[in-house]
Amino acid sequence: MPSPHHPAAEFHYKAAHAHEAAAVAHDKADHLTAHELSRLAHEQSIRAFERSKEASAKVKAPKE
Repeated sequence: MPSPHHPAAEFHYKAAHAHEAAAVAHDKADHLTAHELSRLAHEQSIRAFERSKEASAKVKAPKE
């Protein structure tokens, strides 16, 4: 059975990748792309946080 934390981890990885890509774009003076990638990273971070809360609730929920 897959871990309930797996979806959250995937969003964390996606957010980290978007942050790295934004930094590269910023270094290349492509500020518009950097801004869009930063926005994407922020959205992925929010999704990761939401999935983490859901996974935590599943783990803490009483077993029936």
